[in-house]
Amino acid sequence: MEIFNKLGKKASEAYKVTADKTGKLAKEAKLRMKIADLKSQISDIYKEIGKKVYENHVREEKVDLEKELEEECTKIDVMSAEIESNLKQCLELKDKRKCEKCFAEIDKDVKFCPECGAKQEEVEETQAKEVEIVEDKNEECSDDNCEDLKKTVEVESDVKLEDDKTVEEIKYGDE
Repeated sequence: MEIFNKLGKKASEAYKVTADKTGKLAKEAKLRMKIADLKSQISDIYKEIGKKVYENHVREEKVDLEKELEEECTKIDVMSAEIESNLKQCLELKDKRKCEKCFAEIDKDVKFCPECGAKQEEVEETQAKEVEIVEDKNEECSDDNCEDLKKTVEVESDVKLEDDKTVEEIKYGDE
């Protein structure tokens, strides 16, 4: 009888480990899909910006695009911060981090990057922040009303980029 009890305990432990790993993989897949969607949205915004600039170029009367472009750039900044946050969450799920020099994916406890050899700082245990964009659905957006579009960004902690980099300087894993 004791053999069956031990076998049952081992099977239960194996199930828990498998369920935990499967849950992490599913969560990472969702985060990666969200990252891909955000990158696609950013690409669409880049196209819109280019289209607006070109249309302004060919018009006889020039239109001040600064407000429109500022709004689009703000959207890109928010989406880029969300991408960075999601990437950090993916790395945390795998107990990994990015090399500060070459941005390679490395284990949290390594002292030197196996890719470039750069010395790594000690890791402080911090949780990645989740960024959520909430749009006001009650307000309709017409061409005249779009610059008044309100977005609320809720962040669990401050959005800080590594090494005082700007959003444009961030390199993502698959770029």
